[in-house]
Amino acid sequence: MNHMSIARHFLLSVCAAALLVTSSVQAVPAAGERIHIDATASGTPFPHFWEQMLGSGRAALALRDDYRKDLDAVHQATGVGYIRFHGILDHDVGLIQRDAQGKISYNFSYIDQIYDGLLEHGFKPFVELGFMPPELTSDPSALHPFWYHPNIAPPKDYAEWDAMIDALARHLVERYGIDEVASWYFEVWNEPNIGFWVGKPAQSSYFTLYDHTAHALKAVSPRIRVGGPATAQAAWATDFLAHTHRNNVPVDFVSTHVYGDDTADNVFHTSENIQRRDMVCRSVDKVHREIAASPYPHMPLIFSEYNASYANLPNVTDTVFMGPWLANTIRECAGKVEAMSYWSFSDVFEEQGIVRNPFYGGFGLIAANRIPKPAFNAFAILHKLGGQRLAVASDSALVTRRDDGTLVIALWNYAPPVGDTASYTPGRPAGSTKHFSLDVRHLPATARATAWRVDETHGNAVAAFDRMGRPDSPSRAQIVQLREAGKLAAPESIDLRDGKLAVDVPVQGLVVIELR
Repeated sequence: MNHMSIARHFLLSVCAAALLVTSSVQAVPAAGERIHIDATASGTPFPHFWEQMLGSGRAALALRDDYRKDLDAVHQATGVGYIRFHGILDHDVGLIQRDAQGKISYNFSYIDQIYDGLLEHGFKPFVELGFMPPELTSDPSALHPFWYHPNIAPPKDYAEWDAMIDALARHLVERYGIDEVASWYFEVWNEPNIGFWVGKPAQSSYFTLYDHTAHALKAVSPRIRVGGPATAQAAWATDFLAHTHRNNVPVDFVSTHVYGDDTADNVFHTSENIQRRDMVCRSVDKVHREIAASPYPHMPLIFSEYNASYANLPNVTDTVFMGPWLANTIRECAGKVEAMSYWSFSDVFEEQGIVRNPFYGGFGLIAANRIPKPAFNAFAILHKLGGQRLAVASDSALVTRRDDGTLVIALWNYAPPVGDTASYTPGRPAGSTKHFSLDVRHLPATARATAWRVDETHGNAVAAFDRMGRPDSPSRAQIVQLREAGKLAAPESIDLRDGKLAVDVPVQGLVVIELR
């Protein structure tokens, strides 16, 4: 080999090595985002619509001590105002009895204990009026497959239904006062467009139920707020408002539901593939526009159920996936909805039966045995966001300001869940750490940066549960360990110089930063 050949060979070798290095770098690029913020810029109102209300299991569970302890934890962390549950009219609450002669009487004992408990713990009721008392049903065999088997048929006699609603409303006003009850919401039924209602045809028979209920409530006091149709899959809003307008039926709000794994076919009647990340807020936007085009363009919109999934998916609702999912949902839905009710606040929950394993993919923010989930911690740190939103060119950030001038910034690194089935899938989500560079102008010279994190190593009880081998029935000592592992991690200080700071967010991580 001559000198020219040697030189050429050497040059080609160097180039090849460089290409290999370049290729390896490009295969896993460093995700980065630069965000510019003016601390004194004008903002827009940013009400905390995502924490106005939370759902829970059936009404009778509100009598349990562990349910009420979870209530206290949620209230302390989030300041949530309203609680919604199924079954206030169900047989295990015992509102109505019929004697051997057919005479009806009412017993408000459990109802009083339930609503007294909510109020004493700092919450107001969002009263879902369902399911059908066995004493009133037109079909005793129409039982939903939930573990507690509520009746889902229309009433046999609407005069008896009207009398019951009248008696309930009058009792509540007498016990709590009209000023208090007027601050509640009364929602007629739950998801009549799917398997929670057997009236035929489903929509028109539900409208009959709604009409009777709304008129009965308003006859007690026009100040009582009533709404519906409480549908699944963001359905019926247009038809519902057209019906109430055409028939002069009282309505104070529109309520509906959606979940991240609802399909475009069910919600939009299209064949597109809408990702879990976007489904909820796409649906909120749909109903928001339907209301704007209705005879009631300013009607309040309440999504009285939402979550990333309507199924028990352990890699979704139990994991740190929920932090970025929730933050992005808040970002996308802001300004289009008065309140959204996360389903649900606690895994004191018996729709499918008695809970055994604390991390089975339950909907709650708190697992069985009072173990906080990552979603609970996400709610807790997002509660720190201010009441003014500042514009920012990012789909992974929220910038807000409190009344005292404190900037509060949420940053996240969204990635799909590792597994999407009822069986837990170990492993790490796809993606890499995201590097945020923040440049904040007009901060006070004395400003400091404090950050709270929820990610794989912060506020994540599931990681500890994995290390235990995911026992079906954790011991008392293991439960103590899981509660400790699930606690929100202590805040950290971040270096802030001349308004500049750098923040790394791991995959499926959420960071909330205070600048004050």
